[in-house]
This record gives sequence, structure tokens and C-alpha cells, in this order.
Amino acid sequence: MVDRERRGAPPFVPDDPAISHIEVSPDVIVGLLGTGDVNLRALEKALAADIHVRGNRVTLRGEPAEVAAAERALSELIGLVQGGTPITPAEVRRSVAMLNDGSGSPAEVLSLDIISRRGKTIRPKTVNQKRYVDAIDRHTIVFGMGPAGTGKTYLAMAKAVAALQAKAVNRIILTRPAVEAGERLGFLPGTLNDKIDPYLRPLYDALHDMLDPEAIPKLMEAGTIEVAPLAYMRGRTLNDAFIILDEAQNTTPEQMKMFLTRLGFGAKIVVTGDITQIDLPGANESGLREAARILDGIDDIYFANLTSADVVRHRLVADIVDAYGKAEESGPNRSQRRAQGGRR
Repeated sequence: MVDRERRGAPPFVPDDPAISHIEVSPDVIVGLLGTGDVNLRALEKALAADIHVRGNRVTLRGEPAEVAAAERALSELIGLVQGGTPITPAEVRRSVAMLNDGSGSPAEVLSLDIISRRGKTIRPKTVNQKRYVDAIDRHTIVFGMGPAGTGKTYLAMAKAVAALQAKAVNRIILTRPAVEAGERLGFLPGTLNDKIDPYLRPLYDALHDMLDPEAIPKLMEAGTIEVAPLAYMRGRTLNDAFIILDEAQNTTPEQMKMFLTRLGFGAKIVVTGDITQIDLPGANESGLREAARILDGIDDIYFANLTSADVVRHRLVADIVDAYGKAEESGPNRSQRRAQGGRR
């Protein structure tokens, strides 16, 4: 096999470098390096140690601390491949980041399977996501708060489907407040259901990722899965159900109280939202923001706070989230701008 080495200018190597040789079994080396060595290139960018691969031997060279860090990263990644978890350059970058900040073990985080369907496995991809998923197992009410792309709703949906398949609950209820980002349902054509359906489409899309499409209509017809606007929850007591309230930043305090008090015996609630994207009209306070203030510290209620570091969409999403966050910190926030605009 051709020796794979860093391309371009040779890295700085100390006069008396530390050297480590790691033998990797032939059935693991391909998964470790990736197709076309894509994982190897990601490792080269993420690690300070120089990396050479010949056959199934990996040689690390550099400062002792750099080599030790590279050994830890390779050990974790080898463990993932041996356990059957496929790795990509994204997993390589996340693994090295976890080890660098000491937040957790990549092998423990990335190997936690929630559900699998047709060869696709849904699992947490960051330490915060794993804490969020673990909290859903341990607590009756969990708030998942964070920016777009952090997996708040998707992971909650996966846990709901897993609970239904394990018969831990009898039904799944998915709901959203009927507030849109600058749009109005009343202007959409068709009946009320026609108007509501596009607004709830993201929840349907997630269901299609996790269940056979032909099974979803049957489950919905039987009432095993219900997707409905938040207003449909009023006056109900929800027993033996896994209930998800999505886009909760757009609830009013009254709506949030109404929703949380629907909790019945044998039920679990997950509330997801992003308090930086509130679309409530006027100066209305967000029910999610108020709930975080009022309910913090109550036993069996957990608040999971996800950040841009937990974004698992395109890498630019994390950069966009951070850029908007910095802009809001340095200038008037949206509600202030609205108030200023209203006085003009």
C-alpha cells in the first residue's frame, strides 16, 4: 500500500520528536481512514501530530503532548469502527473537539443508537445532545432550548418513536403554536386542515425519516400519532403519551401553562424552541422564556441548553448562528427595533 502522508509543505518536526506506532486490524483500517482517505485528511487537519499510514500501521510523530492527543483520538475512533459505528469527517472533527475540550468520550456519545430504520441510525452527535437524550430518559418534562440545527426536535421525535416501539407509551402527540415567521395562515388557500398541514410539515418530514411512510397514515387514523396545532390541546388530559411541543418560543405564557398542565399519568413531555427566533406579535412575552425562569429548579423538569457548537447541519449554519448572536449583542434586539419602528 502506498504510504499516505500529509500533502504540501512538511510540518514542523522537533529535533527529537515523540514517535508512536499503532497497528490497526485490516478490517478496521478502511473504516478508520474512510473512502478515498477522507477521514485521514480530516485527522490531519484536526491534529497537530504528523500522521503517516502504511498498510495497517499508523505512525504518529511530533511533540509528546501532540502525539498523546493523537493516540487518544485514534483510540476513540478505532473503538467506534470496531463497534459498528460508521465514521465520517464530521465525526472525526467532533471527536477531536470533544477530546480537546474534555467534554466527554466520543465513543460513548457517537455510539448511542436511538432508533434505526433501513440502515439509517439516529444518534446524538455531540456531548450536549447526548445529555439532552439522556435527560429525556430520566425526566418527565424536558425543555430543549437552542438555535436552529442543533437537533432539538429531531432527537425528541426519535425518542418518541423509540418509546412507542418499545410500548412505553400508547401514542405520540406532536404540536406547534400557530404563529408563523412573518406569515398568516388565513391567507393560505383551502380548508383549515389545508392551511394547517404545510405549517406542521416539518413534523411530518421527521416522522417519514423514522417510520415507514405507508405506516404513518394508519397510525394517524388510529390516533396513535397525532399532529395538531397547540390550540387543539386545550381541555385535554394526555395519559400514556409522548408529547412534543415544537417552536415553543412562539407560545404565550398562558399557552405554555395550558400545555404543561395537560400532563397525565404515564406521559412524557418534551418542549423545544429557540428564544432568539421569537415571532410573537407586538411585545408579547414568550411562554418558553417565562417557563425557563419560573420552572427552573423544579424536580423532574430538566432544561437542556444547546449551542452553536451542537449544530449538526451544514457547517455554515453554526457560523450564521454565531454571527447573528454577535450582532444582537452589539445592537438593539428585535423587540426593541419593533418598538422603535412603531414609534416612528
